[in-house]
Amino acid sequence: MSTQLQAARKGEITDVIRYAAKREPIGAEAIARELAAGRLVIPANKNHLAGKLKPCAIGRAVTTKINANIGASPLDSDDITELHKLEVALKHGADAVMDLSTGGDVDRCRCNLIEHSTVPLGTVPLYEMIIHKPVEELTYDDILTTCCKQAKQGVDFFTIHAGVLREHLPLLDSRIAGIVSRGGSLLAHWMKHHNKQNPFYDVFDDLCDIMVEYDVCFSLGDGLRPGCLADATDEAQIAELRTLGELTRRAWDRGCQVMVEGPGHVPFNQIAYNMKIQKEICAGAPFYVLGPLVTDVAPGYDHITSAIGATAAAYYGASFLCYVTPREHLGLPTLDDVRQGVIAYRIAAHAADVALGLPGARDWDDDVSRARADLDWQKHLCLSLDPETARRMHDEKKLADTDHCTMCGKDWCSVRLSKRLRQPTA
Repeated sequence: MSTQLQAARKGEITDVIRYAAKREPIGAEAIARELAAGRLVIPANKNHLAGKLKPCAIGRAVTTKINANIGASPLDSDDITELHKLEVALKHGADAVMDLSTGGDVDRCRCNLIEHSTVPLGTVPLYEMIIHKPVEELTYDDILTTCCKQAKQGVDFFTIHAGVLREHLPLLDSRIAGIVSRGGSLLAHWMKHHNKQNPFYDVFDDLCDIMVEYDVCFSLGDGLRPGCLADATDEAQIAELRTLGELTRRAWDRGCQVMVEGPGHVPFNQIAYNMKIQKEICAGAPFYVLGPLVTDVAPGYDHITSAIGATAAAYYGASFLCYVTPREHLGLPTLDDVRQGVIAYRIAAHAADVALGLPGARDWDDDVSRARADLDWQKHLCLSLDPETARRMHDEKKLADTDHCTMCGKDWCSVRLSKRLRQPTA
């Protein structure tokens, strides 16, 4: 059985492509063409497809998608809590979820999430490996065995930090934050300990064979992503990106779907350049960015600082936005943090789609505007992105369903007065 990429290259329109096309502004034939060209992916493990998965397309020709990171840590959370986080993420509109568990029974947690997830689920296989042995003891066989097991379980996309090379490490000397990627730092430690090349780079072709068997999508990890504004777009980041471009082409040659991960902290004025250079180096493979955060001064509000950057990133070329929660840099996200992160990123993704002029993207905005102009509170609230919050705020003053709100009152309500002006006179 072919991967979705291999099928698209043959000109086949699979059931998965047809399903993904139902929610997009372009048809199945156009999605197949973008997929064949490598500019679009549909992360859909063959085994997850046999369960509850509802495939979605990720690429710049379709609507911007968002991902929610969840997962247990050695200090906090459990299987049930992670299932609740999944439920919250799905309820509020996440298009994909990543299980980043590093504590507890990670196999059981992962299998539970796959069983209950209707959206693509990703992992970082390295995280499971380090639970069972110190990172410096990892072998090539550990890497392949773990990835094969997770692929068989139904994981739809793997973050693989194969682009961090031994020769890149001296480029980090001038950084303020060094390596902030967990996967990148672990592999840097392995390379320094063994004085050898990144093991994921060395076994990359073997990994491709596993990915093809189950149609797992690569998410080529940015292990040297900048962790602060001062480190953005530096020599280390770009050197790794060039390796990711090489790996993208190698994976394509073996029939694997590929998306490429991008930077986490970038000044606003550098975002457009970052999107442009990724597209050039990685031949248009979908770009998956964490934010980026446009300032480092607001811990506790990083769902906002990053959503600002995420809107710009999507406008300039990113296809997939990984949410950042208010608790970024402070701790593991709570259920409410997951909710706030998903909502912030749905706003960012939708704002970018409107700005890009995707067919039908602004219809929702216009429907809300008409309801607002008509003072149709029920429709206004129901159409809002987060109806529960909108309704709670509206109902706090216990007003009836009136033709005004508490901001201006009845006599000074501009919307009410404007509606009256539009009414025909006798």
